[in-house]
Amino acid sequence: MQDRDLATAQSLLAPGFTMTFPGGVTMTRLEDLVAWAAPRYQHIAKTFERFDSIGGTVYCFGTLGGAWPDGTPFDSIRFMDRFEVLNGKLTRQDVWNDLAEARA
Repeated sequence: MQDRDLATAQSLLAPGFTMTFPGGVTMTRLEDLVAWAAPRYQHIAKTFERFDSIGGTVYCFGTLGGAWPDGTPFDSIRFMDRFEVLNGKLTRQDVWNDLAEARA
């Protein structure tokens, strides 16, 4: 997703995949995520610090860096993603981060 290779990212998703972002925003299509994110930041990248796996659930921890819509850079914003995995495909993603607090 970071490289906007939507075809490859889509190939990793199970039918019925859902993703939920801060504020309770839930989407099912990667194209909708790209459109939703467009007014929030110019670009974003993750620095991965740790992965934990418990059964079919994977937790990913790290920080975000990128640029706000006006081009001002940001970095070191905490994030955590929770993925549910079944048969090697992602079925669900829950996202937590401090983007809103950092932007304020």
